[in-house]
Amino acid sequence: MPLIDGLTTLWDKLLGAQPDPPPLLVLLTAVVAVVVVATRLPWRIARNAVTIAHEGGHALMALFTGRRLRGIRLHSDTSGLTLSAGRPTGPGMIVTLLAGYVAPSLIGLAGAWLLAGNRITLLLWVAVALLLAMLVMIRNVFGVLSLLVTGGVVLAVSWYASPQVQAAFAWTSVWFLLFGGVRPVFELQRLRSRGRMPESDADQLARLTPFPALFWVGVFLLVALGALAVGALLLAEPIVVGVAGAVAV
Repeated sequence: MPLIDGLTTLWDKLLGAQPDPPPLLVLLTAVVAVVVVATRLPWRIARNAVTIAHEGGHALMALFTGRRLRGIRLHSDTSGLTLSAGRPTGPGMIVTLLAGYVAPSLIGLAGAWLLAGNRITLLLWVAVALLLAMLVMIRNVFGVLSLLVTGGVVLAVSWYASPQVQAAFAWTSVWFLLFGGVRPVFELQRLRSRGRMPESDADQLARLTPFPALFWVGVFLLVALGALAVGALLLAEPIVVGVAGAVAV
């Protein structure tokens, strides 16, 4: 039947593995991601993606721990706010607060794992699905526009772009999340040291636990660096294979 054949084709496309990307592509996408994270204007624009992941982490853990998610707001200054109802103390609140700064890095690590298996299409479609799920909880206009634009770009690439463009987009995006998960932690501590973020996630965690805010900043950083290290190993596999093949020849 045409419908069944179409669904089978779609399923095979979603779960099928794409060819290994050229080692040069992997290296160039890593360089692009580093440049975007390290330079002011590109980072100012691209940081919205990190904020989406950050607030998505809060939201997911709020739901996972049984809290009532009231809404998510994304702002043009790349800040965000996730509101949930429930006990103001306890493990649920702690896990919800902890999830924000580590979410971009852990999402990047999950993406690196998918790319290590060359599941590029699956990665892109999962990203679209997560953005659509998050969209229903957005409570401000900029947040809606931000998610629609981001999701639209990912969907367009997954549907219309060539396999080479999809690979470049996917590897750049995942590298960006891995590197981009580190910089906000340093920004957080810099602002805290100037007294400009008294209600940061780390400070709220300090009030809920026996550990000081600096301890939680350290936890955020360790997770981000650990995810970057493991993710880089996964993403760099085509480079390793290429070098090994060249040596063998």
